[in-house]
Amino acid sequence: MMKFRVAGMALVSLMFAALAAHADGGFTAGEQYEVLPIPVQTADPSRIEVVEVFSYGCIHCFSFDPSMEGWRSTIGPDVDFKRIPAVFNKSWELLAQTYLTADVLGVVDKVHSTIFNAVHVEHRDLRDVAEIAAIFQAQAGVAPDQFNEVFNSFSVRSRIQQAVARVRAYRVTGVPTLIVNGKYRVDGQLAGSNTRMLEVVDYLIGEERKALAANGQPVTN
Repeated sequence: MMKFRVAGMALVSLMFAALAAHADGGFTAGEQYEVLPIPVQTADPSRIEVVEVFSYGCIHCFSFDPSMEGWRSTIGPDVDFKRIPAVFNKSWELLAQTYLTADVLGVVDKVHSTIFNAVHVEHRDLRDVAEIAAIFQAQAGVAPDQFNEVFNSFSVRSRIQQAVARVRAYRVTGVPTLIVNGKYRVDGQLAGSNTRMLEVVDYLIGEERKALAANGQPVTN
């Protein structure tokens, strides 16, 4: 009887410890996020990079996007936010090409939500490149000739291959997934929900700020 009582008390203590950790905003590697076995180099070591791996073809990414956009408006200047399109099939490759074309043209913020809506609300067939060009013209004033030139360019094709390689290096198997500073991978399954991913990311940003400060780098947030 005593053994069961002691075991029960130990279990309760562990539960309270876990609850306390989450109450303090603490998260655990292997539980709410994964540490990448091989870190991926970031573009700017002086800033904390957060990458959203996504696809316009993913309904979960579409549902998550308003939360992602809201979170983006709260980040400090020391956080470098980027998106990388996932290419898990041929149709997603075309959508990745669409995103990267917008990125090259500098019009992502003007066309991003419209492309999501075109796929998931209006159910437009974006396998027709003319449909994509029409969105760029209507939302960002990009002429069809200019769109087609960039869309079919070597630069965009190269960026697709770079995106494929980077997503592979991140060991991403589903989207949306968030990568923090090339070191940590967070997805909805690990975090508990897609929205909760952002809580985990904020925690990891805080840990990275501490690491930067410990190395003598200024922290601006």
